[in-house]
Amino acid sequence: MADLHLLIDLHQDGPRQGPGGDCETCLAVALSGLKGKANLVIADIGCGTGASTLVLARELDARVTAVDLLPEFLSRLEDAAARAGLAERITAHAASMEALPFADRAYDAIWSEGAIYNMGFAAGVAAWRRHLKPGGVLAVSELTWLTDHRAEELQAHWESEYPEVDTASAKMAVLERLGFSPIGYFPLPEHCWLDNYYRPMRQRFPAFLDRHRGSEAARAIVAAEEREISLYERYRAFIGYGYYIARKVDR
Repeated sequence: MADLHLLIDLHQDGPRQGPGGDCETCLAVALSGLKGKANLVIADIGCGTGASTLVLARELDARVTAVDLLPEFLSRLEDAAARAGLAERITAHAASMEALPFADRAYDAIWSEGAIYNMGFAAGVAAWRRHLKPGGVLAVSELTWLTDHRAEELQAHWESEYPEVDTASAKMAVLERLGFSPIGYFPLPEHCWLDNYYRPMRQRFPAFLDRHRGSEAARAIVAAEEREISLYERYRAFIGYGYYIARKVDR
């Protein structure tokens, strides 16, 4: 729990808790075919402090349920939604993505940027499917190999951290096997990692270490993040997030 407290403290002031970008969320919205539809009901799972939630509420005629396990992140989202004039469109809900308190066939779309890895891609796709209406849209960003071969150092790191890391073609095959028809895909560009996530986080390291008096646990978290950043800077042509947009197909 101490490490979770430290991770919350490191990330809660960040604009994002993972790679992404407003323009990329808008591109996923365009590919989804939801633009222009009225009275949509959308869930944003693992929303963090709500970067994607705010885009969805702004770009679509929708009521968005923003779900995250951490109330600290949801509090930041609610403050941001109020400042943006979007509070009436967004409902924050603290819950585990593995036990969503949703009815079956209740949502027009389920979104999850950089969070489905917490339960695993296949498990998340399978579990969340039942909450979508017939023809509903699933839009997720997921750690993805961008090439068929990559450096052993990089492969060993990510297979240890997330054994489900795979190529886009393999991820699409999972979607098809679990009752979805892929309708869009794109890899997140480098600025979503460097400018929107890694560099802002790196700027927070000194203050983070000061707040925790350079504790061993705080230093270990910074060291792990620095290793991940270094790997991305060296091997960014081989690893990234794929953004997958798919439609539920009734069986």
